[in-house]
Amino acid sequence: MEDIGTGSNNGKKRKLHEMKDYNDFTKEELIFRVKQLEKHVFQLRNIISKQDDNQQVKKKREQKPFDFRRYNTRHVALRFVYLGWDYHGFVIQEDSEKTIENYLFEALLILKLIESRETSNYHRCGRTDKGVSAFGQVISIDLRTNLLEGVGVKVREDGTASSRSGDCTTEIDYVKIINKLLPKEIRVLAWAPVPEDFSARFSCIRRTYKYYFPKGHLNVDVMYKASQKLLGEHDFRNLCKMDVNNGVVEYIRNIASTDLKVFESADGYNMCELTVAGKAFLWHQIRCIVGVLILVGQGKEDPSIIDELLDIEKHPRKPQYNMASYIPLVLFDCQYEDVEWIYSEESHINNIKHLQDMWSQNSIKTTMIKRMLDSLGEKQIQNSSGTIPCPKLPIQSNWLIDIKDSKHIPLLTRPTSESLEEKVKSAKMRKLQN
Repeated sequence: MEDIGTGSNNGKKRKLHEMKDYNDFTKEELIFRVKQLEKHVFQLRNIISKQDDNQQVKKKREQKPFDFRRYNTRHVALRFVYLGWDYHGFVIQEDSEKTIENYLFEALLILKLIESRETSNYHRCGRTDKGVSAFGQVISIDLRTNLLEGVGVKVREDGTASSRSGDCTTEIDYVKIINKLLPKEIRVLAWAPVPEDFSARFSCIRRTYKYYFPKGHLNVDVMYKASQKLLGEHDFRNLCKMDVNNGVVEYIRNIASTDLKVFESADGYNMCELTVAGKAFLWHQIRCIVGVLILVGQGKEDPSIIDELLDIEKHPRKPQYNMASYIPLVLFDCQYEDVEWIYSEESHINNIKHLQDMWSQNSIKTTMIKRMLDSLGEKQIQNSSGTIPCPKLPIQSNWLIDIKDSKHIPLLTRPTSESLEEKVKSAKMRKLQN
């Protein structure tokens, strides 16, 4: 190490490398030493930076672009689950990366299972909105395959798969490799080879939604009675959010079945499960239906309100009301004919363990809050009459439909939105102005 001489108060020079205690340094010596070390650090950083740049250049030279021509593609269906509470919906959005599709396609591209979304022959079954979850969402897509033939296999016109070395008989474990790159709230459950004309959207014969909510003081019997009025073919323009700007002007849909179950609990904290099934649904249709059913369950509306809202001749304009929260809504199932789902043992067990972990974490939080409620319920409270036991309070349901005012205004006396015809006319005017 070189000797570093600096001026000192006594005019002598010191060999700084021999100094073991910086407390002996003068101010001038410390300043000189700091400047020298800063210069040394700067030089080292430049050396390291050049080495990193050289390594990156070497790495780029070594990496060859993936040759998709060496593989055929296969039309497959993927079935997956996601907890959408913290996501901005299923569909990719320009202003947000926090969507299910964004993470899905990011994984598919990294794994070289697709060249691009545009060329992947992609279809989705359900278009869930912000915060909505799914237990059985399905997509159809063309993925890279190891096989040379089989259901859904497409041979590339300029491909060289037949001359590729390696395994051409064992299929890629799609579920396993995709799940490794997905966030913990999203998991592929199964896959299935499907014919080339299969579409996750258009081949679906039934979609089933479920909505979960606390029973509390709700009258589930009248709610069930009201839900049965939804069965069959109706014009649901008053029980959805009209999407005229996207060209939706037909609001007739067919509800195949509805059901309402109560999961009884010994402590009175009962949960309910509303199930609605049909081939296709409108934008926010389930949330609007639940919003009205909650009012019926609270005794604020009669079950006949469903009949009234389905009568578009009598009520061509939708009354203003709050739709139910997105948190409890689930796309529970998407059904198809002749699709045989493949649940591989390893991935299936891993998915169960993964969901068990998530269940444990959330159940612990639920138990903690429940114990807080139990403790508060045991307290003696004071009022103008003295000390009394804490009364038992029903679980509140107002938060589901964001009710703030205590006074209820009957739906049929509320202000209304534009009719469908008026909305179509307004949309045409806006297009002409633009």
